[in-house]
Amino acid sequence: MTVGILRAPAVLAMIMALAGCIDHANDPVLLAIGVPVNPPAVAHGICMTDGNAMYREARNQYQLRAQLTGYAEADELEAETTARAAAHRQYVACLSGQGYRTLYAN
Repeated sequence: MTVGILRAPAVLAMIMALAGCIDHANDPVLLAIGVPVNPPAVAHGICMTDGNAMYREARNQYQLRAQLTGYAEADELEAETTARAAAHRQYVACLSGQGYRTLYAN
């Protein structure tokens, strides 16, 4: 019985310790420009959704262009690069519309 009572705090302590290990080094810092409507966490969530949709659309468009031009061996690296660039542009444009500017710690 006492083992069960002590197990719950031990599990909770382990979860808290592991939560501190999450790497946020590549996450952007959002700077408010003017008066933003949404808080940074909400704007980031909205714009990540837009960026993900743009990523999928850019991948689909690349594959369609490859099929139309008869380019049978579509370059996977080029498709990935194009899709990532389109998603990043969409994310930055969305954040700009929300009233934020992104800073990356590179």
